[in-house]
Amino acid sequence: MARNLIAQVDLSAIRHNYQLARAQAPQSRAVAIIKADAYGHGAVQVARSLESDVDAFGVAAIEEALELRDAGITRPVLLLEGFFESEELPLIQQQQFWTALHSIEQLEKLEAYLAKHPDSRGLHIWLKIDSGMHRLGIEPSLAAGALQRLQALPAVEQLVVMSHFACADEPQRPHTERQLQQIHAAVAGHSVDLSLCNSAGVMHWPQAHQQWLRPGIMLYGASPFAEPQSVASQLRPGMTLTTEIIAVRELQAGESVGYGASWVAEKPTRIGTLAVGYADGYSRHAPSGTPVWLNGRRAALAGRVSMDMSTIDLSLHPEAKPGDQVELWGTNVAVNEVADWCGTIPYTLLSGLTRRVKRRYADIQSS
Repeated sequence: MARNLIAQVDLSAIRHNYQLARAQAPQSRAVAIIKADAYGHGAVQVARSLESDVDAFGVAAIEEALELRDAGITRPVLLLEGFFESEELPLIQQQQFWTALHSIEQLEKLEAYLAKHPDSRGLHIWLKIDSGMHRLGIEPSLAAGALQRLQALPAVEQLVVMSHFACADEPQRPHTERQLQQIHAAVAGHSVDLSLCNSAGVMHWPQAHQQWLRPGIMLYGASPFAEPQSVASQLRPGMTLTTEIIAVRELQAGESVGYGASWVAEKPTRIGTLAVGYADGYSRHAPSGTPVWLNGRRAALAGRVSMDMSTIDLSLHPEAKPGDQVELWGTNVAVNEVADWCGTIPYTLLSGLTRRVKRRYADIQSS
């Protein structure tokens, strides 16, 4: 019998979450971010489900974009990190990809390429300004000159200015307001579309919505916020990760379970062994007490997560037996809650699932 570890992906929930993002800014268009294999949900399957609704898709690099084209996805695809070598530009044109441009060096490469190919047309350039994230982007003081150079290129059909918020998921901090001021000062006097909002921006910062949104984690039903948030409460989980009990043990008081003997039974205790471990992407940092869902109510991890297995305390589940399904996160246990227990964020849990986890796709909930 096959190892019964399954990520059930609810495509209707992902569509619902995309429409929820759009509803926050009805006049804006939106790039659905499906990089990192759609945060572990399966980029091709998610793109096929969303394609009739989205304005564009966003991926990290050209390899991810080509995977979509090879699967028959025809919607625009934005390369969020832009091109790495000039040799990518012919392919970008051929496949009609949109590309970020985040440095003067990239701009110079683009100008040199177009000088050799003066008949080029149809490029969609997203000029990235570093307004405070300090990873990628043109310095604000150089933005006006870069815009002028791009606007002078006949090959550039569409020009969007983008930036990325560092602290939009922490509304009480002043960083987002300062970044907004930087961006507006940098593009003053230029009539250009803006794209500023990640999921946290979409959900909490209406003054930043502008012409283009870039929802990511919210598409998959996880919240970027540490605290409850009104829009986040309307999200539907895009994935339910389940496994099964493969063995049950009876421990006596004083006996331990797992590596390091870190969990010790205080009384006679039933322990269930689950077919899931860190080689599947379930976090090794999940401590004893991390919740799971079993037979209509909660249970909790007991002992360390190992490579292929984990163990749970069955004290409150005297009926539990091998073959019973256990939800690790999803409909009944939010991935945000599991992430909190693990001292991480839902992004790492979802995108970290390995190929050993079988993905199954369905339209489970009504849109």
